Formats: sequence, structure tokens, C-alpha cells
Amino acid sequence: MKTKHIFLAELAVVLTSSCAVIRPGEVGIKQKLGQLSDEVNTEGTVYFNPLTSRVIKESTQTKNIKLFLSLPSKEGLSVNSEISILYRLDGNKVASVLKNLGQDYESVITSVFRSAASDVCAKFFAKDMHSGMRAVIEDEILNKMRTNLEKQADGIELIAVLMKQIQLPPGLASSIERKLQAEQDAMRMEFVLKQETLEAQRKIINAKGERDAQLIIAEGLTNGIIRIKAIEAFRELSKSNNAKVIITDGKTPLMVNDNQTVTPASNK
Repeated sequence: MKTKHIFLAELAVVLTSSCAVIRPGEVGIKQKLGQLSDEVNTEGTVYFNPLTSRVIKESTQTKNIKLFLSLPSKEGLSVNSEISILYRLDGNKVASVLKNLGQDYESVITSVFRSAASDVCAKFFAKDMHSGMRAVIEDEILNKMRTNLEKQADGIELIAVLMKQIQLPPGLASSIERKLQAEQDAMRMEFVLKQETLEAQRKIINAKGERDAQLIIAEGLTNGIIRIKAIEAFRELSKSNNAKVIITDGKTPLMVNDNQTVTPASNK
């Protein structure tokens, strides 16, 4: 009989008390008879009465919502894109999120994103979503989402909106590719023309240098220098062992042909 009473007492304790383990990156909120507590439980063990209460655990780590949407553009085109919405819950405000949005708060985030994305993307051309303007579009969507979410609940921290794998309409994509190709061809031609211009300038500078050098030499060739050069040539010829005949009047410069026959230059 005593054993039976002990068993009943232990069963009563088990039925009237239980525990939940809160792991790192989580918080726990007690819900008693449908009412959420404002107390936030962090890592550790939380005891509760399973007959009247339960513990709702929510992650405070960064989460990623992936969407595949067709976004409108300013010119009325549809641009397909993969979207990532990065967010996390503020651990101290999880109760506010659950009270206002419930545990299905991700569907609210998705709805807010769809509305914000449609409003923002409609102000930009389709090509902007595939260019450096993408970051601007992402920031505007993020700011609009924050404004709309703050009206509904406090405790969801939006980190980033990322537009990935942008797929432009086929006709527009081909047009952009042709434009980019034309720009590359123009840049290539500009480079070639610049190189040709530099080469032409180099040749002009070389020609001017040669001309100036010849002018300097011509100005320095006086009759006296010419006679000195002629005498030096005679001396070099006299050192040669080959037989030679030199006929000159001693006044005019000498001309030496390929056969080393020295003849006086005509002086008309």
C-alpha cells in the first residue's frame, strides 16, 4: 500500500512538472493557459507544468528566406530573380514578435518583401537590376521593409536583401550584350588609334632628331674641315699595302670608289 502511494506521488510530480532545454542560439518563452510570458529564458533548463504550460523555443541566429520572384520594372518588363532575405530575431523581443505575428512570422516577412520589392523595382529599368544599380535597389527594398515591419512588430532585425541570378527578358538581354560588345569594340579601336598616334609621334621625333643632326653636321663642315678630312683619308690610303694611284691638284677633295681607286672630285 505504501509503495502504491509513493508511485502515485511520483506520477503526480512527473505530470505536474517538466523541463525544456534551451540551447545556444535559442531563447524560450513560457506560454501558460495560452498567455505568453514576458520573461525570456536563455541557455539552460526551464521547468514548467506540462498540463497548463509549454515552452516555445525560437532561434536567434541569422536565418535566410529564399524566394524566386518575377519583379516588375519601370518599362513594364518582368525580371526573374532569386532573392535571399537575411534576418534574425532580437532575443529580448521575441515575445513581442510572437504576440503580434505568431510563430508563422516568416510569412509576414515574405509578404512585406513582396510589397516593398514591387514598389521599389517599378522605379528602376530592368537593366539597372543587372548592373551596379542592384546594390541601390537592394538597400531601398531593405529600408522600405524595415519601415513596414516596425508598424506590425518590434523584434525582427533585417540584415540584408540580396538579389541573385537576375534573368532579364531574352530580347533585352541580347540588346545589352550587343551594346556591351559595341562598347568593347569602341574601346579597343580607341586603344589602337592611341597606339598609332604615339607611334606616329615617335617617328616624327626621330625624323626631327636626324634632320637636326644633319643640319648641325652640315653647318660644321667648313672648307678647312673638309681639307683635314681629305688629308686623313690620304693617310689611311697610304698605310694600305695595295698598289694605288692618286691624282689630285691638291685643292679639291678626293672621291674614293669601291675599287679603292682615288680620283679627284670634279670642280666645275
